[in-house]
Amino acid sequence: METIAYLCFFAFLAGFIDSVVGGGGLIQLPALLVFLPGAPLPALFGTGKFAGIAGTTAAMVRYVRTVKINYLAILPAALAAFACSFLGARALSHLDTNLLKPLILVLLVLVAVYTFIRKDFGALHAPKLTETKEKLYGLLIGASIGFYDGFFGPGTGSFLIFIFIGIFGFNFLAASAASKVVNVATNFSALLYFAFKGYVIYEVAIPMAVCSVIGSQLGTRTALKRGVGFVRVLFLVVVSGIIIKFAYDTYGTGGNDFNQLATTVQQWFGRKG
Repeated sequence: METIAYLCFFAFLAGFIDSVVGGGGLIQLPALLVFLPGAPLPALFGTGKFAGIAGTTAAMVRYVRTVKINYLAILPAALAAFACSFLGARALSHLDTNLLKPLILVLLVLVAVYTFIRKDFGALHAPKLTETKEKLYGLLIGASIGFYDGFFGPGTGSFLIFIFIGIFGFNFLAASAASKVVNVATNFSALLYFAFKGYVIYEVAIPMAVCSVIGSQLGTRTALKRGVGFVRVLFLVVVSGIIIKFAYDTYGTGGNDFNQLATTVQQWFGRKG
């Protein structure tokens, strides 16, 4: 019971952070690794996805009721993300995720620097694409981000928010809402895979999902109440945290542990394929 209590706390925290700016997986997955050290790795991924999608879905529903969402752009992105997230998960057994880490680290640093320098970035909601381009870009972005989320994952929500602001012209609130729709699609696709294989620890996943929903509701309410400025600041904080985590995994003493984790995942997908 004590273990579940700790995991529920981290699920709550992950749900809160993820509902606003993404990045909840960077809190939840390490907690599962620490508190369930004897569980099979795929079961930890499946349990985390189960809890995570509950919070993300709750946040999406609340955003949909409050923030106007451009479904012409978002639905094609969500459908493409759903399909490509599964493909990304399958590709994990054939490609080395460690090759991506330096590139992703550079991209995250550029995202953080650009957002910090551009004080007005995401402050105004001014869509700048035609309907045709919105659909096309939505498909391309959904496919690429969906593949990345299934293949690797960390920072997906933050990347989506940055893209919806920079390319589509959304403000931070609208971008956060749109990212939840796409994130639900990618998470659901991955969860189907894990659940079908029987890798979800439901006695842990269900209470974590409840706490994730509570955290996401509080996070969404806070974001809507505090507005764009609050979301921008939290976005910078979370992206900075992701950068530190990536740098530590890539170049610090934590690299060996991460490499072992990535190798185990690749081996598992290779066996199950």
